Amino acid sequence: MKEGTSVKTGGAFKRIKKFIPIYLLALPGLLYLVINNYIPMAGLVVAFKNYSAKRGIWGSSWSGFKNFKYLFGTEDAWIITRNTLCYNIAFIIIGTTMAVIIAILLSELRSRKASKFYQSIILLPYLVSWVIISYLVFGFLSAETGFINNSILGSLGIAPISWYNEPKFWPVIIVLVYLWQGMGYSSIVYFASVVGIDRGYYEAAEIEGATHWQKIRHITLPLIRPTIITMVLLSVGKIFYSDFGMFYQIPMNSGAILSTTNVIDTYVYRGLLQQGNIGMSAAAGLYQSLVGFVVVVVANMIVRKVDRDSAFF
Repeated sequence: MKEGTSVKTGGAFKRIKKFIPIYLLALPGLLYLVINNYIPMAGLVVAFKNYSAKRGIWGSSWSGFKNFKYLFGTEDAWIITRNTLCYNIAFIIIGTTMAVIIAILLSELRSRKASKFYQSIILLPYLVSWVIISYLVFGFLSAETGFINNSILGSLGIAPISWYNEPKFWPVIIVLVYLWQGMGYSSIVYFASVVGIDRGYYEAAEIEGATHWQKIRHITLPLIRPTIITMVLLSVGKIFYSDFGMFYQIPMNSGAILSTTNVIDTYVYRGLLQQGNIGMSAAAGLYQSLVGFVVVVVANMIVRKVDRDSAFF
């Protein structure tokens, strides 16, 4: 028995030894993951405490679920939850559709120089900070000097619009700004999947007389479906999170339009500035994480029933 056990142990060690270089390559990333993502999870206890900087995390008194009650007991709870969910659903549906369309259009370009040029152009906004983008948007929407009021509405004889005081326009504005800024990155991801498809499928389809639309419908979309599902699941996991820079900077922190621009992240930030309630901020973060986890699990279960191979787990 001992000889058999030692032989098995030796065989297992040889198999592990073969992958040691790979483990060493993965070690920095794993250390970063543990230090940046898992060790800070101990701080979630702040969500259940009346945090005091003087006493520290462990010295502060317990508050139970009072921080959660404060977060969702206000009049704005429904508004910020509705805005967060509706914007993210719009981003997922419209963003995914537009990114796939752009990726397919890029793949149709036969000139490599033209393809690289357009990829660079559409990716450029993704590299620009929200502060700069907010001033670009302001240049279009300013009531006095904005391009839309002075050059477009003025020439059509329409009265100028005070954009930063009209909440009804901002759902469209936010979505358009998100598409302009984020479509480059998303489309490049899908473009990589499209160009990885074996060209033999398209050549066979051309021999059979398939049109461009038929090739896209029956070859391109089915073969990039795993990538689409993966990207959508990743987005669904952040459905209760919002890009703070976009929702805080683009509306210029205008109080008149908070009914359509205020989301959980900006609400918590404003509450933290006004009241310094760190416990409530931690409660909001924990709530977003738990809901995101549940949504990912449910979405993954649905994907497993539709396409088991595309599921995460």
